[in-house]
Amino acid sequence: MKKSVQNRIFDRIRHKRKNWVFSPKDFTKDFSRWEIDHSLHFLEKEGKIKRIIRGLYYYPDYSEILQEMVAPDIHLAARALARKYEWKIYPDGDAVLNYLGLSTQFVAQTIYLSDGPSKTYTIDGAKLKFKHKTLIEAKFKRESSLLVVQAIKAVGERQITDEFLKALSTKYKTKEWQKIKNDTGKVAGWVYRHITYIADKLSGGK
Repeated sequence: MKKSVQNRIFDRIRHKRKNWVFSPKDFTKDFSRWEIDHSLHFLEKEGKIKRIIRGLYYYPDYSEILQEMVAPDIHLAARALARKYEWKIYPDGDAVLNYLGLSTQFVAQTIYLSDGPSKTYTIDGAKLKFKHKTLIEAKFKRESSLLVVQAIKAVGERQITDEFLKALSTKYKTKEWQKIKNDTGKVAGWVYRHITYIADKLSGGK
């Protein structure tokens, strides 16, 4: 029996990991806008998905420990909005440390730099801010390069510690660090020095 459009759309949602954030734009390649809106409306009504803000949904995960639904991930929400509006974005400041799992400190406002307009959203009580900026550093070939550079800059030249570099080194495999090193040769000297240190150490260098 042929599946309904609603079931086909939900199958795609389920194949993503729990807490995935999405918009109707994520399905427009294969379904009409009416089919998408109709399906999402009933999936929300059935409690299978939840709406975060107008035009943005997530596939909720249930925490047995907290005995409640897990709040939507603000970084996944940022990525969903970027896909929806075709923005290029990357986390800025403390947001990148949080994104990479290098800091568990509560961030009252998550900031992303974007080539789109400056906008602020409230996601489950948390502020998500996009700041318009010419994304010169976004010209890196690899997203990992951009994130590493932003993370090092967020900590600052005088605050970098061996513990931080060790934690940062675990975020990517040795081969990826070599690619990051090759991709970031034109960044500020102090930033590149730390990248080179990690890449060389992981590959058995000094």
